[in-house]
Amino acid sequence: MAYDFSGLKKKIKDINEHFAKELSGIHTGRASMALLDTVHVESYGAQLAISHLATITNEDARTLRIVPWDKKNSKEIEKSINAENLGVSVSVDDGGLRVFFPPLTTERRIAFTKIVRDKVEDARVSLRGEREKTKNDIVTKERDGEMNEDEKKHSLDALQKLVDETNASFEATGVKKEKEILGE
Repeated sequence: MAYDFSGLKKKIKDINEHFAKELSGIHTGRASMALLDTVHVESYGAQLAISHLATITNEDARTLRIVPWDKKNSKEIEKSINAENLGVSVSVDDGGLRVFFPPLTTERRIAFTKIVRDKVEDARVSLRGEREKTKNDIVTKERDGEMNEDEKKHSLDALQKLVDETNASFEATGVKKEKEILGE
């Protein structure tokens, strides 16, 4: 009986999605709508994402344009963006808001690459935890007689191969993001 890795694959997919979302929040000096994904605005008695209250577009390489559907939300959106401390500046005008992304200094670029490395390590730690759960499950199945020694060995080898491929993917994504930050 071959081990069913579908549960682990779903967990890996979840870790990958979380990792990608974490990296998208690290700005590279270029305007990115993903940076605003974590910002929530108090509106109509609820905490809503900006994308639920306004249209967000790229005005140029360093500027986002936010046009609220209800002009009353402009000040709340501005306040929420400033409260998040994203390293951007916001100005309000008649048409809505402009979010300006300042050019990155060398020190900020280096700090952001360290953050990227930390995010890669966090993803690896999450994966390691899932690997241990799966490994323990395989060992338990073998001990309970649900699989033999050879099946256990093949399952553990398949598990390690899956973990190695995922770690390589994390590393490649991290290196790509670091190059993007450093402007290479």
